[in-house]
Amino acid sequence: MANSLLDIPCTTISGEQKTLADFAGKAVLVVNTASKCGFTPQYKGLEALWQTYKDQGLVILGFPCNQFGKQEPGDESDISQFCELNFGVSFPLFKKIDVNGGDAHPLFVELKQRAPGLLGSKGIKWNFTKFLLSADGTQVKRFAPTTKPEELTNEIEALLK
Repeated sequence: MANSLLDIPCTTISGEQKTLADFAGKAVLVVNTASKCGFTPQYKGLEALWQTYKDQGLVILGFPCNQFGKQEPGDESDISQFCELNFGVSFPLFKKIDVNGGDAHPLFVELKQRAPGLLGSKGIKWNFTKFLLSADGTQVKRFAPTTKPEELTNEIEALLK
């Protein structure tokens, strides 16, 4: 079961093919992001987590999405420049995707299946929903957009032990 999650192909913002297996041995925080959202300042917190824990085995993966209030209207170049210039983002970003509906990216289909939202809901409600995965992909926890990145410290540290 974990293998299917780790083997789902994803395209980086620069066009390179990756899977979660490329980050083997690392805990993974997957986040659907947007540049024009009230939660956009969370990029700063995500970058701080990345800087703090990347050498201890955490990787953060940002997946831009334009499904919520059209808050990610730009193309990959616009997104990349915005994140770097405004928040110093250096963690891996991926190509803009859908997280809900018939065109939902297979990674998010699988994540939603493994870690349903409140009351068992499958859909993602807004930008900056977070999924924290153990290094082997067997544990998946879901966090609401309102959960600030710094609030994940204890969960991350537990996975990195």
